Amino acid sequence: MNFKILVAVANYPSENGKLSLAYVHTRNLYYLSKGIDVTVLNFKANKCYKIDDINVITLQEYCKSKKIYDLLVCHAANIRNHFMFLKKYGHRFPQFVFFFHGHEVLMCNHVYPKTYSFAKKHYFKIFFGDLYDSFKLQIWHKYYPSVVDKSWFIFVSRWMQEEFVKWTRIPLSTLKGRYSITYNCIGKSFEDAIFDFNSKKKYDFITIRHNLDNSKYGIDIVNNLAKGNLKFKFLVIGKGEFFHHYKKSDNIEWINTTLDHTSIVKYLQLSRCALMPTRTDAQGLMMCEMASIGIPLITSDIPVCHESLGNFNNVAMINNENYNLNLEEILNSLEKNLPYPKIEKYFNKKTSDAETILLNKLYMEKSQK
Repeated sequence: MNFKILVAVANYPSENGKLSLAYVHTRNLYYLSKGIDVTVLNFKANKCYKIDDINVITLQEYCKSKKIYDLLVCHAANIRNHFMFLKKYGHRFPQFVFFFHGHEVLMCNHVYPKTYSFAKKHYFKIFFGDLYDSFKLQIWHKYYPSVVDKSWFIFVSRWMQEEFVKWTRIPLSTLKGRYSITYNCIGKSFEDAIFDFNSKKKYDFITIRHNLDNSKYGIDIVNNLAKGNLKFKFLVIGKGEFFHHYKKSDNIEWINTTLDHTSIVKYLQLSRCALMPTRTDAQGLMMCEMASIGIPLITSDIPVCHESLGNFNNVAMINNENYNLNLEEILNSLEKNLPYPKIEKYFNKKTSDAETILLNKLYMEKSQK
């Protein structure tokens, strides 16, 4: 059934390899393969482009175009872009779908951990951050109930759903049953890859993060664990200033870059175990991607990790506050049961397929009105 959806995002993967919101692109490709006509409205784009057969348009192009869409899909809706767009053009769309990924419905300074001292926010930034978050939550508190009858609300985890209720002060009953939980899907590279435990390994532990300076990703935890486990070789990949301000453990090799999915899989195959602590996450997609290929993985003993990775036998969870852990014991325990079977919990056919069924259902619902 070929119908047209417009996917509105604050950013999107580009022709030159930037991978912003790659998890949105992954699901869009799946929708496309199922016959849904997908156009992406990238609020950050200053020119239209095409990526993997998906047309990405600017706001200016949308304003000029007379194309009619059956559904509007909003990922991580913000006030400046999505809300203003909804207020001006929302009447053109019979149905809305809202995906909730994190910060967009949180009081960020109250949910996310304290920043590292070198990246500490000035008092005024904290104050105005809280002020903005209070403002946006008041907006959403009024807006979402006003459009509930033509909307569907998708949360990427149970934790995200609970946080939405807490900070927007919108009870689930207000959503009239028009909500669901669908986890972010992993990229095709991770679906296809199988961890080769027999290959020669260059590293014992690998940590990959896009931004090392975000304290929620716990690079300080990795650094301290490396200092306490000097017999092992650690690889940290990611951009940031962290190691310019804190002494890097001698057994850590740091590559100051970001990687595409294919390169991530290549480095995972060179490593015995992924070390991915976290202090806060809506789902922990990169951890899910790593666990799905079958590599042993160590992450944090927090509720969202139990929700996302609790059924993966190749995952161990640690206390973020315990820097005296003997990683050898944990690694040996994880390697006892190699090879691990692939778990398909985050494959497209389990996640994006459920979304495709929902989009078709909403389209049919709209058509019958």
